[in-house]
Amino acid sequence: MRWECRSLDAGTHGVPVRVYRPDAAPYGWLIWAHGGSWQGGSAERWHGPVTHLARVSGCTVVSTDYRLAPRYRHPAQLDDVLTAVAWAAEQADGREPVAVGGDSAGGTVAACAALARRDRGEPLAAQVLAYPPLDPACEAPSYTRRPDAFPSARDLRQAWQVYRGGTGTAERDGERLYSTPLEAGRLDGLAPALVAVGELDPVVDDVTAYARSLRAAGNEVRLGIFPRTPHAAFLSGATGFGPQDSPLRTWLGTALRDHLERRKETR
Repeated sequence: MRWECRSLDAGTHGVPVRVYRPDAAPYGWLIWAHGGSWQGGSAERWHGPVTHLARVSGCTVVSTDYRLAPRYRHPAQLDDVLTAVAWAAEQADGREPVAVGGDSAGGTVAACAALARRDRGEPLAAQVLAYPPLDPACEAPSYTRRPDAFPSARDLRQAWQVYRGGTGTAERDGERLYSTPLEAGRLDGLAPALVAVGELDPVVDDVTAYARSLRAAGNEVRLGIFPRTPHAAFLSGATGFGPQDSPLRTWLGTALRDHLERRKETR
């Protein structure tokens, strides 16, 4: 495994990324957006978990920073992730598939990036979503099922407010840039979704409902629900931040690799 730091030109600023390249020929490209309630986290801090994800998936993984709230609000985060997606697509040059993904807040941004790419007529090979928050109101029963669960509904609602600044979808040059995929009027024609969430995660009800909505709209969906697993499980393990291994992260990497293998066989 080799990795390097780069800065991608976004016009008015640079987007720092870390590019992880497997030793063998890659299965494709995966742009990964870190979590942190849209206000924290970094590609540097996510180095261990993303290194492991790259090894398991066999993909070239572009772990991207993005501008953080409250200094920068939506759609700044989405714009930066889309910059990384566009750069990876240029490198792939149509020869290799390109996917987008992220954990927690980064998963939310990744899901919105998949929508933006669909609307631009630039579909992706997959969207890889680890427990993305989806509902700014945090109204599902799972938010109050365990009073001590992280993140609390109160904290998450505040994070949504800081990220969105009281607004939702941004309009620019006739394009709709969503802050959550629940704002989209239609969900058809999206990249196949690989979705993972823990059964103890406060966002589990919203994530599973979104997976059902994607499937009902005709998209390919693979959903993994992990028993006795809380939020932020992507970060667990010897290569992450927690003391235990991360079955969730391993499942995501393996599912993406399997998906890209099948995709190649059918082309």
